[in-house]
Amino acid sequence: MNEKVRCCAIVELRQYTLHPGRFDAFVKLFEDEFVDPLEAAGMTVIGQFRDLDDPNRFVWLRGFRDMSSRADSLEAFYGGPVWKARREEANANFTDTDNVLLLHPAAESGGIDLGGLERAAAGAGAGADRGLVVVAVYSLDDATANAFPAFFEQQLRPALEHGGVPVAAVFETETSPNNFPRLPVREGERVFVWIARFADRQHGEAALQALTQSAQWHGQIVPELGRRAKATQVLRLAPTSRSLLRG
Repeated sequence: MNEKVRCCAIVELRQYTLHPGRFDAFVKLFEDEFVDPLEAAGMTVIGQFRDLDDPNRFVWLRGFRDMSSRADSLEAFYGGPVWKARREEANANFTDTDNVLLLHPAAESGGIDLGGLERAAAGAGAGADRGLVVVAVYSLDDATANAFPAFFEQQLRPALEHGGVPVAAVFETETSPNNFPRLPVREGERVFVWIARFADRQHGEAALQALTQSAQWHGQIVPELGRRAKATQVLRLAPTSRSLLRG
């Protein structure tokens, strides 16, 4: 039986801004040199992506069993020989790496299902279309944050799924202090995040367009989001060749 594998108790959503024209070179470095050592240090590299709306943004997700193992795994990697040998080469690609959200699943089944997914070997080419991954981030006030998961389940999730946007995972802010301060996270913020996956990018983009143009979305969902969320970011992401998570 193919059991679902839900990842993970703690997840980082990381958005890096790269110098113009450096995306492809950085992805090759990341996938050839860092993915396997990161996992050997005890974390799960869930996925890495090209932002279809920003050619200079690299987005990736990594997961941990818990906060304690997060500190141990990050120390093992960033204190280890691979990062020490390659960090200057890696850091030369970035203008910013501090846009990081620390998250946990918003429900018992809210994590990402990685069952049946296999990572391509190092050096794999671009290959076929790997689909579309959509990540929506809602920035919340403290006054509305606790009620947002119920609003999501009662109104927003049904609207998404009725519109052909199946929700694959849901997360909210992990409020524990950052226990690896060498790597900043966006502390003092509350967010809610959902993730959707489409095997075919064209189909996914058509579904998103139809949803956001629908009468229900404009008449019911948009006004509620305006009352409940300070800001919304929607990332349309193309998985890179070695991304475990894909459409």
